[in-house]
Amino acid sequence: MRGKKGYPGHLHLVLAVSACLLTACATTGSQNGVSGTALQKENKALKTALAKAEVDRKELKDSVSKMHMQMLEKDAQIKKLEDRQKTQQKVLDGAIQEVVRAKAKLASLESKAEAASNMAEAEIALRNLKLELGAGEKDPDVIKAKQLMKMSALEFEKENYGGALYLTSQAMSHIKAGQMRMRPLEKIPVIKGEILFAEPLSLRVLKTSNLREAPDLKSKVLATLGKGAPVVGYSYKGEWVRVHSEQGIYGWIFQTLVGAR
Repeated sequence: MRGKKGYPGHLHLVLAVSACLLTACATTGSQNGVSGTALQKENKALKTALAKAEVDRKELKDSVSKMHMQMLEKDAQIKKLEDRQKTQQKVLDGAIQEVVRAKAKLASLESKAEAASNMAEAEIALRNLKLELGAGEKDPDVIKAKQLMKMSALEFEKENYGGALYLTSQAMSHIKAGQMRMRPLEKIPVIKGEILFAEPLSLRVLKTSNLREAPDLKSKVLATLGKGAPVVGYSYKGEWVRVHSEQGIYGWIFQTLVGAR
């Protein structure tokens, strides 16, 4: 049996089937190509969304960390103000009692020259502290020191030199407290991204922790602080707090390892 152009009938059938298969393959390949392109676009879109989600997650984590540090700072400031108020009241009560006892004495054991010398020294120290603090007139230690110095001057005028010396020594304790808060700040080289607290915070270590040279878990360990150890916080960067230990060591500690004292 012969087909068109003299081909055997079965050969003609084979050629027809082959043509159909080639057409089907071409169509499938085209469809696969379209499907592959769609998958690539979807994959790219997913990667972009994932990258954005990671950036958002990091920003949220940094924001939460910053809020935690701000809350810690506010809590510490409130507690510090409450403690300072109680301490100041005790100091004032003690000073008044001492003045009363001193008044009861007919003769002072301290000389006029000694009282005058100490008062002059305290006045100079107070003036320098106000300059160091900038807006020092509003500082609690400066305010209390000024009050005590006025009381001392009044007792001196009454020739109560013992009372004047006592009140001057109380004023000096407040002046020294202010100086101690200022000195460490001068020694700290602020690093990029570090944020200083409005004023040093009285903190304590919540559990045994390492004090590190930099805000990084891979940095050198400067000391190990035991649970309850008092520290003073000066600044923070991310989730790390820069503190000063009782041993005089400055370093970084993870924020979750310290709390208000």
